[in-house]
Amino acid sequence: MAKLSDPITILKGVGPAKAKLFANLDIFTLRDLICHFPRGYEDRTQLVTIDKLEVDKPACFKAVVMNHPRTNHIRKGLDLTKVQVADHTARLSLTFFNSRFAAENLEYGREYIFYGAVSGDFIGYDMTNPVFETLDSAPVTTRRILPVYPLTAGLNNAAVLRAVRQALAVCDPPQEIIPEAVRREHGILPAERAYYAIHEPASMEEAELAKRRLVFEEFFVFSAGLSLLRASRAGKATAPYADTDLTAFYEALPFRLTGAQRKAIDEIRADVVRGVPMNRMVQGDVGSGKTMVAAAAAYLAVEDHHQAALMAPTEILAEQHFQSLQRLLEPLGVRVELLTGSMKDKDKRIVRERIALGEVDLVIGTHALITDATVFQDLGMVIADEQHRFGVAQRSKLSAKGRDPHVLVMSATPIPRSLALIMYGDLDVSILDELPPGRQAVDTFLVGESYRARINAFIRKQVAEGHQCFVVCPAVEENEELGIKSAEVWADTLQQTVFPDLRVLLLHGQMKGAQKEEVMASFAAGEGDILVATTVIEVGVDVPNATLMVIEDADRFGLSQLHQLRGRVGRGSAKSYCILTTHNRNGETIARLKAFCKTTDGFKIAEEDLKMRGPGDFFGRRQSGLPAFRVADLSFDLQTLKDAQEASARWIDTFGTSDAPEAAALRERISELFYRAEGTMN
Repeated sequence: MAKLSDPITILKGVGPAKAKLFANLDIFTLRDLICHFPRGYEDRTQLVTIDKLEVDKPACFKAVVMNHPRTNHIRKGLDLTKVQVADHTARLSLTFFNSRFAAENLEYGREYIFYGAVSGDFIGYDMTNPVFETLDSAPVTTRRILPVYPLTAGLNNAAVLRAVRQALAVCDPPQEIIPEAVRREHGILPAERAYYAIHEPASMEEAELAKRRLVFEEFFVFSAGLSLLRASRAGKATAPYADTDLTAFYEALPFRLTGAQRKAIDEIRADVVRGVPMNRMVQGDVGSGKTMVAAAAAYLAVEDHHQAALMAPTEILAEQHFQSLQRLLEPLGVRVELLTGSMKDKDKRIVRERIALGEVDLVIGTHALITDATVFQDLGMVIADEQHRFGVAQRSKLSAKGRDPHVLVMSATPIPRSLALIMYGDLDVSILDELPPGRQAVDTFLVGESYRARINAFIRKQVAEGHQCFVVCPAVEENEELGIKSAEVWADTLQQTVFPDLRVLLLHGQMKGAQKEEVMASFAAGEGDILVATTVIEVGVDVPNATLMVIEDADRFGLSQLHQLRGRVGRGSAKSYCILTTHNRNGETIARLKAFCKTTDGFKIAEEDLKMRGPGDFFGRRQSGLPAFRVADLSFDLQTLKDAQEASARWIDTFGTSDAPEAAALRERISELFYRAEGTMN
């Protein structure tokens, strides 16, 4: 038998070229292939007669070939093969494009099973490129429940199915990790049957049972992992902070903190004197003042003679944090430095040397903080901003640079309760549910293209009053197929045609880091009237003078993303506005956007977004700290989540510190789930 860790190239028909295609789906090993689950199924078990076929509705039918197939060469690269088939109810014309297989294998007078959809009208029907099999062949594409897999260019469903069937035949399924008592209690299939049935179900009911097993398994593994994280944290010890007096910090602030901010800081102060490493999340809506809470945490660490590190997901955000925290904390004797990947090698080396020597108290940076080259003398406080952009492994890698440091993570993205259970089950949570004084609600409007002249007039009015405007496009470059506005083309149009007398700047993610920072710094300094950008401005861009946010093709964004973008305005004292534009006339889409216009409650928006888009789209799967669930859907599987969490808690009580085989197998699966697809650290 083959091992699950064996490469897929051991399978017949999977050479280097095809392996590259599978790699586009993150499939490298037999385990990856077996765990590449169908996104749906087609029920091809029911046969109908030809007279019962419905237009554009695929179905299976049995028919006899009534003539020899005839192939006509139409032009270079196009051959048409036509043949007539019939059953006792009717005749049907079949057409195949460039199909030597059909021309050579359909025999006059022989009966076949076909699967396809008819097209046409009352004058006559036709079927194009149906699949077919002989009655005595094994059911592969007809007479079965056919799994439909996620695909990539160059790799069709049949190729994936052939590879999966081979893999199931040559290796055992993943080891059973759910205790038998739990399976009995919740009606869960054994692993061997579930992994086979998800790919080769005998019925739709069996497919559902297999899916439920695998959903339960993913939640069970992750919940157990969170419990082990909590248990390991509880078993660690760290010296309690001796002095948590924040009087000097509060006196240095140019404003009064909200009650929610003071409460969160008090919770952090209580954590750092307990003698156990803190693991806390500060969650708040856009503009709720998380940075000041982070500043207080860093100050506490420095006052207790430790170093602090704040990791941000983008260089723009890291730069902004550096400027604001340096201005606030250096008068209090805190030595603040910036460390990002785009800095010159010499400058990075100097900063890293100072960090290693303990000459830096607070370092603010990006992923450059977690490379092996960055060494701390005594890292006592780890702060991760916009936590959903970092995975568990990245957070752990930064923490590993200290001796069980305190950890504080922050998120400005309101998280639905169900997602919070999954993402932050290992964290204590502080909620910032008040906005600081001066923050205003942003009036939001949804309009169509017919309002373009009025939008342009409103932009000009805001600029004439001395304010600035954001214009966000969903794409960087022009894409005629999608028919959506691109930042590059639209910025050029606005500058050359619409506002030739105004200063239009362009910012997008494909620019180099230094160029992005230069553009953002220019706009923040008031050297631009309009900033046309992609969602690169979604997080952490602070321009108090910006009063208008125009979001083009708003239907292309999730509600939570729209909420983040809207949060870029309304940061000053002037009244601010957000205008959404769309060409989309779908009723559900319009209703979704209108509902967004009526509320500024990020948590309500997040719940709605979760329902409509799912957790992957909610955060952007590639940057998400979410586990890479393969089958579980947090929008619909909440009861299964609850059952799995309760079962895993009981498992931890029984096997948590055990060396039993069940414990070893589950720990291995926990490691896979937590660290899969965390991305490259550079």
